Amino acid sequence: MCPTIVQLIPKPWLCLLQHMKYTDYSQVDNTNRQTYNMTSSHTLFVVTDGHGSIDTLDNMDTRLEKGMIMFVPAGRTIVIEGSSELQYYRLELMVAEVKEDKASRLNIRDETVQKGLPVLISDPDRLPLIELNYSPWSSCLKSLEQISRGLTAHDWLDQWEIQLRFQEWFRVLLRQNDPEIESPDDRARLQSSIRYIREHYDQPITVDDLAAEIRLTRSSYTRQFKEITGKLPLDYVNAVRLEHSKLLLQMTDDRLHDIAQNVGFNNEYYFGRRFKQYTGVSPGLYRRHHRQEVRVFAPYLEDFVLALGIKPILQTSHRSWGRQQYLGLEDVPEFDVTRMDAGFNETNVPEFIMLNDGYKRWNLDRFEQVAPTFYMEHEGEDWRSILKSTADVLGKVNRVQDVIGAYEDKAVEAKEQLTRHMRGQTVAFLRISASEITLYGDQYGYVGPVLYQDLGLTPHVRVQQWASQSRRVGIGLEQLCQLEADHLFITFDNMDSAYPGEERKLLERDEWKRLPAVKSGHVYEVDFMTWMNYGVISHGKKIDDILQYLG
Repeated sequence: MCPTIVQLIPKPWLCLLQHMKYTDYSQVDNTNRQTYNMTSSHTLFVVTDGHGSIDTLDNMDTRLEKGMIMFVPAGRTIVIEGSSELQYYRLELMVAEVKEDKASRLNIRDETVQKGLPVLISDPDRLPLIELNYSPWSSCLKSLEQISRGLTAHDWLDQWEIQLRFQEWFRVLLRQNDPEIESPDDRARLQSSIRYIREHYDQPITVDDLAAEIRLTRSSYTRQFKEITGKLPLDYVNAVRLEHSKLLLQMTDDRLHDIAQNVGFNNEYYFGRRFKQYTGVSPGLYRRHHRQEVRVFAPYLEDFVLALGIKPILQTSHRSWGRQQYLGLEDVPEFDVTRMDAGFNETNVPEFIMLNDGYKRWNLDRFEQVAPTFYMEHEGEDWRSILKSTADVLGKVNRVQDVIGAYEDKAVEAKEQLTRHMRGQTVAFLRISASEITLYGDQYGYVGPVLYQDLGLTPHVRVQQWASQSRRVGIGLEQLCQLEADHLFITFDNMDSAYPGEERKLLERDEWKRLPAVKSGHVYEVDFMTWMNYGVISHGKKIDDILQYLG
C-alpha cells in the first residue's frame, strides 16, 4: 500500500517552506524539459496551466495537467516534460526533526534544523509520487499567489507571516487528502458550489472554474448541477444575478449600467436583454411598475391582477360566456375577445398588457405596438407562479404571500370540515354543452387541483380511469351511465347552443335521470365563469360553493 504524506512526515506541523519558484514553460529553453534532483527535500509541484508528464527515471511516467498537485519524496530524481503552456509552482519543504524530553517538551535536536527524511524510510527510490487534490482550486491558487508575493520579505515578522500562510495552506491540503477523514460526496460538493455562486455572483464565473473547484469534469458538473437545481449552471448564475438586480431596481436610483456591473454583468445591453428574457419586461419598466400604479390590460388574467389590489382598465368578455361576474368589476368597461376588430378608445388605452397562452386564439398579440406586452409562460394549474410573476412585473411582490397564505388557510379549514362530512363519498365534475359532455380530471384543469388535491375530496373511479392524465375528456351517454359518483358538480356551456337552453337538454334524458347522484338529489349547478377559470379568487369561490353544498 502506498504511504501517505503523514507517514512520510509524521509531524507535518514542523514543515517549513524552504524554497518556492514558479516555472512557465513558455519561458524555458526549447527543450521544454526540466530535471530536478530532490536529494534532501520533499517537493510539491502545483500545476496551474497546461499539461505534461513526470519521468521518475524508472520507466514510470505520471501525467501532469492543470489542477494537479504532485508530492515528490526526498531522494528522488525526476524529469518534467511539457507543452509550452505548462506552468507550475515548485515548493521545497524543510522538515524539523524533534524529540520529546522527559518533561514532554519539544526540543530542536542539536539546536539545529535537520533536513531530510524520517528514519522510517530506508529506500527513498522506491517511494512513489503522491497525487493530491485541493478544493476549491481558486482558494489554492490565491493562497499560493500570496505566499509567492511575500517571499522577497526581509523583515522577520513578514517572513514569519509567509510561513504561517504556508502552514495553513499545507494543513488544508493534508486534511483534504487524509484517507481517514471522509471526503464530501459529489452532492455535498455541488451544494458548496451553489453557495459559492450565491455569495460571489458579482464576480466572473465560468462553468469550467466551478467544475474544477470541486474536481468534476464540466459535463459531470453540469449534469449533477441540473439534477439539484433544475437549471444549467450559467442559467442559475444569471438567475441569482437578476434577482439581486431586481432589488437594486426597486430600492435604488442607480443607473442601469451601474446595476449591471454590481451584479456581475459586463455591459448594460447584455444585462437588459437577459433581464427581459427572465422577467418579461425591461429593467426600466420593472422599476417604473414598482414605483407607480400602472394601467393594465390582462385578458383572462384579471383574477390575478385584482387579487394583488390592481383594478384592470378593461375586463375580458365573450359573446357566449359573458364576463367573469364573480370578480365584481361591473364598473370596468368590457373588451369582447371574440371581436377580432376590437380595439382601445382614447379613455382606456393600456400602459401595459399581460397575455396568457390563449392570446393566439384571440389574436391578441396584435396589440404589441400599443404598449409593452408581457407573456405569461406558466401553465394555469401553477396559479401560484402566475400570481408571483404578475406581482413581480406590476410591483406588488409584498402582497403575494398574504394572498397565497389566505387561500391556503381557507383550503385547510375547508378540507377538515369536508373530511368530517364526506367520509369517503365520491365526487365528479361535468361541463355540459349542447354538443358534448366533458368530464374533468383529478390532477389538472380548472377543477381537479382544487376539488381533489386542495380539499382532498375523493374522485369517482371513472374520473381516475378516464381523465387522470388529462385536464378533461369528452364522454358519451354510455360512459355517463357508468359515472356513479355520490355527488356531481355541473356547469353549462352555451357556446354551441342553437337556441337558449339547448345545453340543458341532457337533463331530460333517461340516462341522466338514472344516475345515483341525480336520484339522490346530489347534483349541484355552479357558475360557468367562476369554475372555468384559474386564479386565486376563482379557486376561493369554488371552495365557497363546495362548502355550501357539501359542508
